[in-house]
Amino acid sequence: MNKYYIAYGSNLNLSQMSARCPTAVPYAKGILQNQELIYRGEPTNSYATIRKKEGSYIPILIWIIQDSDEKALDLYENYPALYHKESILAETSEAAIEGMVYIMNQNEKPGKPSPSYIEIIRQGYQDNSFDLNPLEQSLVFNKLELDKYENK
Repeated sequence: MNKYYIAYGSNLNLSQMSARCPTAVPYAKGILQNQELIYRGEPTNSYATIRKKEGSYIPILIWIIQDSDEKALDLYENYPALYHKESILAETSEAAIEGMVYIMNQNEKPGKPSPSYIEIIRQGYQDNSFDLNPLEQSLVFNKLELDKYENK
């Protein structure tokens, strides 16, 4: 059964997604309004997630996935231990599309993503001709947030 999957982090990377989910097909580019990209997990090994922030947006890629792709994504995202699934509305140039998105569970703390992980995301932004500014801003904000969290 086909399903819309909304990617905002490492699953923007076309070669990585092709290897992980061979039957997934890129469907549309768009944005998530009033969402920001943040990083949570271990202090020195965190991963991308999103949270509500009025006036912010992040670029996304909507994939059409099969059940087998979703199972592979569940494993990659460590669902349900690390991430849960939500249905969310994304805006494309054509229409608003409702799709499934992975969002990290609330109990995870701010942390620093590895340079290799960020490069995977950066390549995904480049693969899709996205403006790198939201990604770069998320890294600056993450450093500030992490410094504040560690100095409590």
